[in-house]
Amino acid sequence: MTFGWMENIQPNAYHHVMLVSEFGKELWERLDMASFSFDVSLNGFQIQGPDRELGKVAFAVDAALETFERAAEEGADLLVTHHGLFWGRPIAVTGPHYRKIKTCMDSGLSLFACHLPLDAHPVYGNNAQMCMSLGISDYEPFCKYKGRFIGFKGRLPRPMTVEEVSKALGFHGKAGVVSLEFGKTVVETCGVVSGAGGDDVGDAIAEGLDLYITGTCPHEVYHLCKESSMNVLAGGHYLSETFGVRALQRLSEEEFGLETVFIDAETGL
Repeated sequence: MTFGWMENIQPNAYHHVMLVSEFGKELWERLDMASFSFDVSLNGFQIQGPDRELGKVAFAVDAALETFERAAEEGADLLVTHHGLFWGRPIAVTGPHYRKIKTCMDSGLSLFACHLPLDAHPVYGNNAQMCMSLGISDYEPFCKYKGRFIGFKGRLPRPMTVEEVSKALGFHGKAGVVSLEFGKTVVETCGVVSGAGGDDVGDAIAEGLDLYITGTCPHEVYHLCKESSMNVLAGGHYLSETFGVRALQRLSEEEFGLETVFIDAETGL
């Protein structure tokens, strides 16, 4: 199966006024967010301010105070993030949590979060976008989480070294990148699971892939990879999850004709 994020986009398809709520509905439906009820993230609108005409949309990986403040300074009406404010338990509105919410309230900024739906989507998702960045056009579902495929696997368009793969993804030379090269010197197949997917390297080993690409790599997988002759490229949680929000940013510009801004609050982790 071949995917491409440009395939379904009709430039400037929307000429009417688009409200904040309408844009949220578009994302909800396109990312099939209703099917991820098992996700501990509170996907969708986490803060919904005035339902005004959408002038500018900000995109960021994290719902951090820095990204809220910078989105407000940019005059954004909506901030779309991969990591939101809520993770399956109530949080007292105090301290930093209070300041984040107050920043939104004071500026009329809404927050829309899309966690696992933005990892797993076959076009706009972090993992699909990394495959596209590597020129993999025939990627297939890979690695299940709670019964649902989250990642993708495929064959590179040409044999590459792990360093070449790292450069193609924009990981090379960045803080926090980990490269465990215990397998083939030149790789042809890979599996991709963004974020904290290091524990799932066993899936790549079981499928006989040459390289496993993820965000973070926990200590305990080092010897497993060494003993299994497996290559791992861990680009950092943050960097590996910029791909999806940037894809949504392009969608917003190309199809909806919206003004956007990407807020890069890199953590090096």
